Amino acid sequence: MSETKPALLPSILKMKCPNCRKGDMFCTPGIFPLNRLLDMPERCAVCGQKMELEVGFWYGTGYVSYALTVALLAVCFVAYALIFGLSYKDNSIFYALGASIAVVILLQPWLMRISRVLYLNIFVKYGKGSKMKSEELS
Repeated sequence: MSETKPALLPSILKMKCPNCRKGDMFCTPGIFPLNRLLDMPERCAVCGQKMELEVGFWYGTGYVSYALTVALLAVCFVAYALIFGLSYKDNSIFYALGASIAVVILLQPWLMRISRVLYLNIFVKYGKGSKMKSEELS
């Protein structure tokens, strides 16, 4: 009896382990309290996948977070321009920029978490990480 492979996108959005796509990557399900925002277990509770592959592994998430932030700023700016319009004759560009920055600041805790999830998914492929517990029992 073979199990079906869980879909990648829902497992990323639900912040699940990249190896088994079932275990939670973070100790707390929500972003509050903010001081525990990035607390992660040492290993996945389901498959035993190590979360920090090497010392200083998470420094690379800064690049992922930067790319996500720039993309989100661009999307917000374009959405503002499409909805309200932009003109060089008034201050609408500054309003658009302010609204975009406000959205990015409000979403920053989520962006920090999702950048860790994406970064780990780059390096750990489904079923290729640490041996799954179901395989060890067989």
